Amino acid sequence: MTGTEAPVRNGGDLVVETLEALGAKTVFGIPGQHALGLFDAMGRGNLHFVSSRVENNSAFAADGYSRATGEVGVLFLSTGPGALMSLAGLQEAYATGVPMVVVASQIPLEGLGARRKGMLHQLDDQKASAANVTKSQRLIQHASGIPSAIQDAWTEAISSPQGPVWLEIPQNVLLDPIMVPPVEDALAEAADNPPRVELIREAVKWLATAKRPAIIAGGGTRRGRAEKTLLALAEKLRAPVICTPGGNGAFPWSHQLSLQSWIEDRYVTDVLEDADVLIVIGSSLGEVTSNYFTFEPRGRIIQIDAEPRVLESNRPGLGIRADAGQALTALDEALQRAGVSVTPDWHGSTPEDLVRETLAKVMARLESQDLTKELTFMADIREAVPADMQTFWDMTISAYWGWSCWDAKDGQFHSAQGAGGLGFGFPAAIGGSVGLATTGRSGSAARVLAVSGDGSAMYSISELATAKQHNVPVTWLIVDDGGYGILREYMIDAFGKATATELARPDFVKLAEAFGVSATRVEPQGVGDALKAAFNAEGPNVVVVETLLKMFAPTHLDR
Repeated sequence: MTGTEAPVRNGGDLVVETLEALGAKTVFGIPGQHALGLFDAMGRGNLHFVSSRVENNSAFAADGYSRATGEVGVLFLSTGPGALMSLAGLQEAYATGVPMVVVASQIPLEGLGARRKGMLHQLDDQKASAANVTKSQRLIQHASGIPSAIQDAWTEAISSPQGPVWLEIPQNVLLDPIMVPPVEDALAEAADNPPRVELIREAVKWLATAKRPAIIAGGGTRRGRAEKTLLALAEKLRAPVICTPGGNGAFPWSHQLSLQSWIEDRYVTDVLEDADVLIVIGSSLGEVTSNYFTFEPRGRIIQIDAEPRVLESNRPGLGIRADAGQALTALDEALQRAGVSVTPDWHGSTPEDLVRETLAKVMARLESQDLTKELTFMADIREAVPADMQTFWDMTISAYWGWSCWDAKDGQFHSAQGAGGLGFGFPAAIGGSVGLATTGRSGSAARVLAVSGDGSAMYSISELATAKQHNVPVTWLIVDDGGYGILREYMIDAFGKATATELARPDFVKLAEAFGVSATRVEPQGVGDALKAAFNAEGPNVVVVETLLKMFAPTHLDR
């Protein structure tokens, strides 16, 4: 081919062109032999590629990108080991309902279906490996099907219940020349998911006679962008609202009806059990939300969720399958049309007094447990973090505190509470920061905070290279307690000693500096000042605190 000839287009070009037409701007992943057609085509397109060092972290980064921006995360994977390496990250996205389009390569068409042809990276059925952690899986066998398949996958990913969708394309389909013209437009609109009329009508009947209504706001509330409607509904009903870890930030923290996020406290559980009508939005009433299945409601439950399998999965109730935003809007409007006026009476107390008294009891319980260091540590972090900064938390003791005590203010709180896997915080924060920059924020406005323990930090330590390579403004707080701290605590409580929880770990400051990333080590009382300085710096940086934090005493063991 001479310099004047147009490059030969292939299946990879169709992938890139379709994604760009759908609005994709950034792709995460790692190149691989069978996927080279994808990466060659990106060189002819406008997608920004962020290369991670481990595929699982690429999945976490695409997840973080989506959470931070509300857009679809896009992930490119190679075949076999590369594809399999991503699955733990995809489990988190699937459990939390994060919209993603995953494009994995495959062995050449002639090898598909063979039990063992001996091709590099060959799996008997690669799609089957992704079936537990994605909404659906598709194999594209011909180039002509690529644009429509990607468009359909995008539509499915953004339709509630949202989640990752898996596509795989054989190596030769990506590489072979095509006659399909360039993709000029693609349309993907979320499928409508409104509540059924008779269910809303029944819910209004229940609420019209309620004396003690209360609300649990789960992660589906945030995914359905239902925050404003939740506020309107809560104020109309004068109903106390508690947010789950996934729902953290869905309701104003300091509102007089806010029980905040103390979902694991028995005082809060007692309030929820006493509600005569409990509205549960975007939550299964699972392990944490039910205070480890000790929650025994005495009233009726209205459960709203986009995923029908969630409805009544833990408690019987009026199950309303719908997008949270559409359902709450319909319920709020129906209450208004019916002229429902609720005068709550919590055994002689107002709901506002009940909330204030309950939070005071929670604080008194904490203050009785010698947790001054932990409460001060979390308060210092909160004071240092700008009100609108997004934060990403790994599975670590600091995050478990954050589930309950973190006021997201004008930012967003993101954690790995969906699947509970280690290593989420830092790569997700990288993706989140890249997303903020991609959607128009730059410099300090795109800075985010990641929080990890030393154990979880080692899962994603290689991504210091990614952060440095792309100069991502991420501040990474590593709380180093010399092991798997929460498992140590669990084992000591259960057995009187801990086994296999202690870790040899590196000097995180020197390790970060080896990647060219600035880092500092401070005592716990210096964490606030260190974070403020890090937030004002350029590019990625690391703050290390060596300390042993404790969890507050669980209340479910008392039942």
